[in-house]
Amino acid sequence: MARTPAPDLLSKLVDKGEEALQRVSDAPAAHRLFETVSTLRGRVDELQKRVRGLDALEKRVATLEKKVETLSKKPAPPRKPAPKPAAKKGPS
Repeated sequence: MARTPAPDLLSKLVDKGEEALQRVSDAPAAHRLFETVSTLRGRVDELQKRVRGLDALEKRVATLEKKVETLSKKPAPPRKPAPKPAAKKGPS
């Protein structure tokens, strides 16, 4: 008599997993969930692009802050006094 081998634990788990996936894919809410996840992926990609742009802006701001700091430390150049208006000479 030939005995059929008993299904091992791994094959049982695979079968149950396939059944669960089949039930989930048949559910109407699952379709909406998958659409939402795919839309979310696109939004996250867009967000990553924007965040990468922030790094460049932060570097520019840091450079400008350093320039402002150095400019504010320098004393202002001395001003020359404004020329005095020439005295009017009247008829003498």
